[in-house]
Amino acid sequence: MTRHDTIPEIALDWARAGAGAAIATVVQTWGSAPRQPGAQLAIRGDGQMMGSVSGGCVEGAVVVEAMEALADGRPRLLTYGVADDLAFEVGLACGGTIRILVDPIGPDAPALHPDMLADLVAARAARRPVALLTDLDSFTRRLASPDAPELAARFRADQSGPDDAGQMVTLFNPPLRLVIVGAVHIAQALVPMARLAGYDPVVVDPRDAFASDLRFPDTQLLHDWPDEALAQIGLDARTAVVTLTHDSKLDDPAIIAALHSDVFYLGCLGSTRTHAKRLERLRAAGLGDADFARIHAPVGLNIGARSPAEIAVATLAQITLALRGAK
Repeated sequence: MTRHDTIPEIALDWARAGAGAAIATVVQTWGSAPRQPGAQLAIRGDGQMMGSVSGGCVEGAVVVEAMEALADGRPRLLTYGVADDLAFEVGLACGGTIRILVDPIGPDAPALHPDMLADLVAARAARRPVALLTDLDSFTRRLASPDAPELAARFRADQSGPDDAGQMVTLFNPPLRLVIVGAVHIAQALVPMARLAGYDPVVVDPRDAFASDLRFPDTQLLHDWPDEALAQIGLDARTAVVTLTHDSKLDDPAIIAALHSDVFYLGCLGSTRTHAKRLERLRAAGLGDADFARIHAPVGLNIGARSPAEIAVATLAQITLALRGAK
């Protein structure tokens, strides 16, 4: 996870270190406010911050409120918009309105208790989906799992926000992962792009000369055969898989493993002719048309990409389309 995706972890570290910490969470937006419900900002006791609730428009005002919340231990529910004089002072001139919950972290109610935050962080470390439900009147809180019927659809859509019961539902789905099979030139461009988009990239290639630290610095590299590596990773609905080797001995086992899982995206490099031959092999392996419909091949949106970097852009765009369900 990138730093802007680890707000609970950062805030908990600050609180445990005695620096004081608060978390600001976007509850609701109207108009063209730039951040979605669930977006978070961590504020340290000295005013340092990490994350964003508005892309820079209201962060200064939120930090001031967080300092006051840390002083009195009480959460705040704030609203900024163009109809509010303060909105112009803090720079929210984009025509939107934003509602933000500021939660100080502390042992005394109604502050957010460090133990509850620690439980949330532990769930994230174990890739267990969890939701923090906050009553917006009393500021009482509880953690909930996707098993709760009223939350299942929200988890599938990755949709935080207020519910009909007057609670703020802040979802913490497992971090997105991108598993790239084949440590080729396209992968070298795709890894940093994916990381910037919020994915944890993993490169799988048994060829040490290809999957090297020199070619992929600060990246998780697995030198196992793809079927073994993907079993070790543990594919789930928050994972995308891209195969790039052009070698059926490497690509096909990864494709089969992905199709036997809940990955939300599977993309395979190769021409239309190459893909037709691939489907023949996969059919012989027992897969059918329903499986083939899940494969994006040739990989990436058709934007006329030619260079490895352009193909990486097209691939990440197609992954985003699959994740967000845009039509």
